[in-house]
Amino acid sequence: MKINPIGQRLTLAEALIRSSPLTQSQGRIVAVDQNGIALSGFRPPLALRDRVATTDRSGTTIIAEVVGTRDGNARVAVLGDADGLSEGSTARATATEGLGISQAWLGRVLDPMGNPLDGQPKPPPALHRCPTRRQPPAPGLRQRLGPAVCLGVRALDCFCTMREGQRLGLFAASGVGKSTLLASLARSGDFDVTVVGLIGERGREVREFVEDDLGPAGLARSVVICATSDAAAAVRREAAFAAVTVAEHFRDQGQRVLLLLDSVTRFAQACREIGLAAGEPPATRGYPPSVFRELPALLERAGPGGPGAGSITALITVLVEGDDHDEPVADSVRGILDGHVVLDRRIAEGGRFPAIDVLRSLSRTVPGCQTAEQAALVTQARRLLALRDEVADLVRLGAYRAGTDADTDRALRAAPRIEAMLSQKKTEASSMEEAFAALARAVSDEPA
Repeated sequence: MKINPIGQRLTLAEALIRSSPLTQSQGRIVAVDQNGIALSGFRPPLALRDRVATTDRSGTTIIAEVVGTRDGNARVAVLGDADGLSEGSTARATATEGLGISQAWLGRVLDPMGNPLDGQPKPPPALHRCPTRRQPPAPGLRQRLGPAVCLGVRALDCFCTMREGQRLGLFAASGVGKSTLLASLARSGDFDVTVVGLIGERGREVREFVEDDLGPAGLARSVVICATSDAAAAVRREAAFAAVTVAEHFRDQGQRVLLLLDSVTRFAQACREIGLAAGEPPATRGYPPSVFRELPALLERAGPGGPGAGSITALITVLVEGDDHDEPVADSVRGILDGHVVLDRRIAEGGRFPAIDVLRSLSRTVPGCQTAEQAALVTQARRLLALRDEVADLVRLGAYRAGTDADTDRALRAAPRIEAMLSQKKTEASSMEEAFAALARAVSDEPA
C-alpha cells in the first residue's frame, strides 16, 4: 500500500493544531448596563484582576478590570465612564502596569491611575512600576512598632497614644467632624512623607483640603490620591489601593510615612457595588462576601515594613451608618486595626472639638509607649470622667448633694477641667509633654 506523505503531514499538522491551546487576545462586548460590561471570545479565558481596553464611540480608550467570570463570559468594571460603549465592540487584553511612583509625585494631586488633578503636567514615568495589588510584608519579618508619635491633638496623644507603624481608626457618623479632625492631623511634623487618600469625597472639598489644611509646606511633602463621589465604583476602590501603594513605595525607601484614608467606608461601598454587579449574593446588610476579603487585603498592608524599610502609620476614617457602631463595616474594620477613636455627636453638638469620646476610644499599643506616670495619669482621668457620667443624671435632677461622696465630689470638680483640656482649635497643636502636663493640671484636686 502506497503511503501518501502529504496526507501524513496534514494529519500531523491537524493533530498539532488540535492539541495546541488557542490564544485569542481579543474579544467582544456581549452586554452593557449601568453596572458594567460582559465580554466573551478571549482564549485562554480572562482571569480575575486581568485588565482589558476598549474604545467608545468617540475613540477614547477605556480601561476595565475583570471582577468575575461566569458561563464563558467575563464581567468587568470600568475604570472611568462607560458612556458610549455598545454591544459588539472589540476589547483587547492589556498588561496591568501598576503605578510609576517617584519623587516627582510629592506635592501633587493625582487620580488612582496617576493622572494629574491639579492642572499640572503628568509626572514623568518611573523606570520601576509598583503593582497596586500586593501582599503585606511577611508577619515573621515585619519590624516591631516604633516609639510614640505626637499627633498634636491632646485627646489622642494622652488617651489614644499612637506608635510609629500603628493603624488607628476614626469612627463617627456623618457631620461629627472626623474629616475635620483628619485634616488637622495632616500637618503632623513627625513624618517624612504624608499620603492622603480621598475616597468618595465631595469635589469642592479637595481644593479646600489641599490649600487650607495641608498648605504649601504640607503639600510639598505629600501625595494626594483622589476619587470624588461621582467617580465610578472601580475608580473609588482603586483610589484606596493606589494610596496604600504610594505609601508602600516611600516606606520601602526607609521613610516614615503617614497614611490618611478618608474613608474606608466609601471604599467598602464601592466594593459592594462591584460585587453585586458581578453577581455576588448580598450577605450581611447588603454587603457581599468579597467586601470582607478586600478590607484586610487593604488595611494589612499598612504598618511597619520588613528589614531595612520604614513604616506606614495609618489614620483611617470610618463613616458609621446611622450612629450604629456595630454595623458590619465598622465592626470588621475595628477588629483589623490597632485601635479605634469614637467621635460622639452629643459632644460635637455641645461645641467641643475634637468630639472624641475618650471613654469609648482605645489604642491597643498604649502599654508599650507610655511611662508608668503617664499611664497612671490617664487611668485616673478615665476614672474621674466615668464617675462623672454615672451621677450626671442625678446632678441634673438635683438628687445628688455635695459632700455625699468624696470621690464623686472630686470627679465633679475635675471633669470640667478635663473637658477644657480636651477642647482644642483645629489650627492648634501641642507637644506630647504639653498634653500630659495639661492633663496633670486638670486631674489635680488643687484649686486653680
